[in-house]
Parts: sequence; C-alpha cells; structure tokens
Amino acid sequence: MANLLQEQLLKAGLAKPDQLQKAAKEKRREKRQGAPDQAAEQARRAQEEKAAQDRARNLERQAAQERKAQAAEIRQIIQTHKLDRAKGDTPYQFVDRGKICKIYVEAGQRAQLIDGRLVLVRVGERFEVIPPAAAEKIAQRDASRLVPRETQTPATDAPAAEDPYADFAVPDDLMW
Repeated sequence: MANLLQEQLLKAGLAKPDQLQKAAKEKRREKRQGAPDQAAEQARRAQEEKAAQDRARNLERQAAQERKAQAAEIRQIIQTHKLDRAKGDTPYQFVDRGKICKIYVEAGQRAQLIDGRLVLVRVGERFEVIPPAAAEKIAQRDASRLVPRETQTPATDAPAAEDPYADFAVPDDLMW
C-alpha cells in the first residue's frame, strides 16, 4: 500500500523520487536502531535494579557489621570494668524483665548497688557489676543491656489515720 501511495505522490508531482528514497532509508534506519535501543534500555534498567539490590544488600551487611562491632565493644567494656565477685557471699536480689534474680556479691558491693554507686549489666544469661562511668558508655551503645534500677515511688493512697505502723519506716535493704 505504501508503494501505491508513493506512486500517486510521484504522479501528482507532490514528491520527488529522491525524497521517497530518503524517507525509506530513514524508516529502515529507525527500525534497525529502535530494536537495539529497546534491548539496551532493558539492559540498562536491569543493571540499575541489580545495582539497587546490591546497595541494599551492602547496607544490610554494613548494619550487621556495625551491630557486631558494637556488641564487641560492649563485651570489652564489661570485661575491663567488671568488679570481682568471686568472694561474694552476700545475696543481692533484683527484678530483671519481670523476674526476681539473685547474685552473690560482697557486702560493700551490695551497699553500693543499693545506693546506685554500682550498676548491674546483663551479659547473656549472667549479670556483672560495673561502675557508673562504664554503664554510661554501655548505655550510649545499647541501653537494653543495663538492668534498670528500681526506684521507690511514693504511694498514691494516703495512709489511713488508724494505721498503727504509720510511724515506722520500712527499710529498702531488707535481707530475704
């Protein structure tokens, strides 16, 4: 059909033969270049998607390495600052994650734990006693490793006027 149209344009004098040849040549060139362009575009898109996936994988790998390095730093801080509890014969009880736990410490360490001058830190299933300066370093890296210290909160209920024990304070360092 295209040939009929071209012949009619030539007969009518609206087009010259060299114009028709030039148009046919451009059409063939576009057809040839169009197919490789699509393949090249698909290859480029596939390469971009692969690069994006590689970047995401690298970010995950870096995050895992950072977590591992942070855990190693925390272990090293604990190892260098932990206090020796080998001679501990006094039990110290505390609440960790809703459970009552007990460790044995020296009497002086127990008093310091109660006063808040020493801090408990979680190491796997064990607990270690460290000074507050080391606890601050650990808290900067991973605060979940520290055992929160229980603080006394004042009771919301007003004591009853008939309470016979209202004048007696309850010590917070009772031995169980």
